[in-house]
Amino acid sequence: MGTHQDDTGSKIGMWLFLLSEILLFGGLFILYSSYRYKNPIDFHLAAWELNRVLGTLNTLILITSSLTMALSIFFIQKGNRKLSALLLFVTLFLGGLFLGVKSVEWTAKIGHDLYPNSPRLLGRSGGEILFYGLYYSMTGLHGLHVLVGLLVLSVMLVLILKGKINENRFVPLENTGLYWHLVDMIWIFLFPLFYLIT
Repeated sequence: MGTHQDDTGSKIGMWLFLLSEILLFGGLFILYSSYRYKNPIDFHLAAWELNRVLGTLNTLILITSSLTMALSIFFIQKGNRKLSALLLFVTLFLGGLFLGVKSVEWTAKIGHDLYPNSPRLLGRSGGEILFYGLYYSMTGLHGLHVLVGLLVLSVMLVLILKGKINENRFVPLENTGLYWHLVDMIWIFLFPLFYLIT
């Protein structure tokens, strides 16, 4: 009975946390939309300089990682710890790959002197400066969430390997999965806002 109540409490706690994250990013999306409405041409010009191939690749990577995360939870519930651990490892790998691709993209932009307060960017229009400020802050905040997710996923992997997460106790893995799906969903909003709506 106590375990059930703990599980229910942890699920409610996770949903409340996810709600606060949605509010945070929702506010940023509204901020982005209002600035875009005021500076449509500048945002259009700045968006064309982003790498759509890398953005699309990262979208596919995160969507795939959501699938492997869901399958990891499915197999732990079925009592298959080895397959669950393997799929969780794949999720970790894909999350790390996402950050690697994002760092390549950021490095290229910084190499072209397109970063906040750079002389080249400060020489551009106010709308383009706003675009890159939002780009770095929003994708950077998202990247930080991915990094936190990878740390938590690593802990979950160790717990699965030790048998502390199993078919009888899998709520911590479910909660971690919810967080990971939210991180993926946020990117699905960020991707079209920055890369596709030009």
